[in-house]
Amino acid sequence: MQMSATAPALAFDRAAASPARLGADVRDGGTNFALFSDHAERVELVFYDDSGAQETGRADLPEMEGGIWHGFLPGVGPGQCYGYRVHGPWAPEEGHRFNPAKLLLDPYARELCGELVWADELFGHDLAQDDRIRDDRDSAPFMPKAVVADPLFDWQAEERLNHPWRDVVLYEAHLRGLTMQHPGVEAGARGTFAGLASEAVTGHLRGLGVTTLELLPVQGFVHDRGLVDRGLANYWGYNTISFFAPHRPYLQGGQSREVKTAIRRLHAAGIEVILDVVYNHTAEGSEQGPTLSFRGIDNAGYYMLAEDRRHCYDTTGTGNALNLAHPMVLRMVLDSLRHWVEVMHVDGFRFDLASTLGRGPQGFDQRGAFFAAIRQDPVLSQVKLIAEPWDVGEGGYQLGGFPWPFREWNDKFRDDTRRFWKGDAVLPRLSQRLLGSPVQFDHAHRPATSSVNLITAHDGFTLRDLLSYDRPRNEANGEGGKDGHSANHSDSFGTEGPSGDPAVEAMRARRARALMATLLLSQGAPMILAGDVMGNSQGGNNNAYAQDNPTGWLDWSGAGGELEQVLRDLVAFRRQSGLSQDAFLKGEGEGPVACWLHPRGGPMAEADWQDGDLRVFGLRLDLAAGPLLLLFNAGGDADFALPEGKWRCVLDTSAGQVLRDEAAEGVHRVEGQSVAALRPAP
Repeated sequence: MQMSATAPALAFDRAAASPARLGADVRDGGTNFALFSDHAERVELVFYDDSGAQETGRADLPEMEGGIWHGFLPGVGPGQCYGYRVHGPWAPEEGHRFNPAKLLLDPYARELCGELVWADELFGHDLAQDDRIRDDRDSAPFMPKAVVADPLFDWQAEERLNHPWRDVVLYEAHLRGLTMQHPGVEAGARGTFAGLASEAVTGHLRGLGVTTLELLPVQGFVHDRGLVDRGLANYWGYNTISFFAPHRPYLQGGQSREVKTAIRRLHAAGIEVILDVVYNHTAEGSEQGPTLSFRGIDNAGYYMLAEDRRHCYDTTGTGNALNLAHPMVLRMVLDSLRHWVEVMHVDGFRFDLASTLGRGPQGFDQRGAFFAAIRQDPVLSQVKLIAEPWDVGEGGYQLGGFPWPFREWNDKFRDDTRRFWKGDAVLPRLSQRLLGSPVQFDHAHRPATSSVNLITAHDGFTLRDLLSYDRPRNEANGEGGKDGHSANHSDSFGTEGPSGDPAVEAMRARRARALMATLLLSQGAPMILAGDVMGNSQGGNNNAYAQDNPTGWLDWSGAGGELEQVLRDLVAFRRQSGLSQDAFLKGEGEGPVACWLHPRGGPMAEADWQDGDLRVFGLRLDLAAGPLLLLFNAGGDADFALPEGKWRCVLDTSAGQVLRDEAAEGVHRVEGQSVAALRPAP
């Protein structure tokens, strides 16, 4: 192991040391450093110059209690680069993989310096043998370093947002992809929080009527070695190594204050910010993976291990799973969440593979420690919480199984809505989705906004590709085209990819409007995928996780088109009509709140639901703002017998201008592949 022979020792003030706050805590004219490792025998703090390349000093943390190693260094302030070397037993069969030759990233690092450079030296074990043989080469030259962050920031009397769930319209975006090709974003700011903070982006989001921006992972992450070797990248970022620090390449100048500036400007535009977070696993992978942080700090504490203790227990498909059953690991996750809320002012979180977070000895448990801790936390219980309700382990699919106040991504809404408009006989299933999927969510006092409805998301086809490809085109990912979803329920309308046929393009545009209307007129919280209303395509790639290039970046050439105005009109209609509400719509009390109608006139009979040829139906809703009749037609042009009285058609997606005000009475013509909305005439 190569060590610096000239680096001076660091002079701690032992009397001022505190284990109260983990990480690098700037206070009292210095910085307190604290790291948790229950099984370590010794912890070295190592300082580096501003570049992170040259070691400038090191010393053992002098104090330890409760497994927290800590020490206070006077005169040390923001900007100091550092890392740890942790000494302890090398005993893989017992779950211990301490190796002081490996420089380790502080799990509580608030900022990062430098980039990880893949090299065999990053692995704690000898790659030429197996994971039980220790590798004693120094990893420091290849490791990013932690940076002591400046806690001061002027929020300029910023007002925190908390849009009611009934008003929320989510917009899922990749920070880098959103800005890399935007012509209105300064070239040097593209791909960064500075670009996100630009008026070109905030103004676009505000103009669409969205309330809440949901960003794909922005916490510090690592590009998988296999992807780098293939000339690709972990573009989506679901490979976290630093739960407190922003991803360094997303910062134009390297400081976390850039994140705060972007959030402050988005809040000024009335837009909340939700982060997609990955607390189910880390970038270190299985026991065959590198030693970058947690594995070298305390492998047996931070990770779930198999019964033999040598191997990781994996429910995520990534090689490892964080051990949230350990109180200090759970504390780290909660501290991270509170950091992003209290220090960075984010408004909530979407939890990747959230079923793993609820796993205990008996499997998934909605009363488990993680959910209990969140629900009783005075800070975290008040922000927006969204679960991806599955993982790859046994019993991992848990749609509807998460406790309030969590909301959940609803893949059943996605699939059933796609299938209905494609022409599949799924009308009974679609009826559930329109009412907020009550079978899944109408229990345990959960509101109708528990369902986060989506047609598309980052994982899968874009809306344009959903209507242009019958199968994925993922060859560029280097996996032989075998990756990505196989059941996409997509429809190319007989022409794969872009079409020069105006009739094909017209059919695609009509179905896009119908899909968007179904999303915005359903109970639950709607989520739009960034770029969909601009006609953004990924060339048929439905798994662009590795495409940090124009395939994965948004193409802004279609901005300002017809579908953008359709979205604006649908968002406005949703709010004005009273459709958006917390209560489930159902038949109760003096009369039905929701009534299903057959096109021949009158309510749907039981046999009608089993009619595999029925492609058109109506839904009458008695809302506080008055009755509303929604007509859905996934087939050809059809006549619909309206309820008695005079009506006015106020919305029709059969043409680009969806808002209408036309008289209707008796039998109303519903054009194919369209949605219409009618109100009683005044």
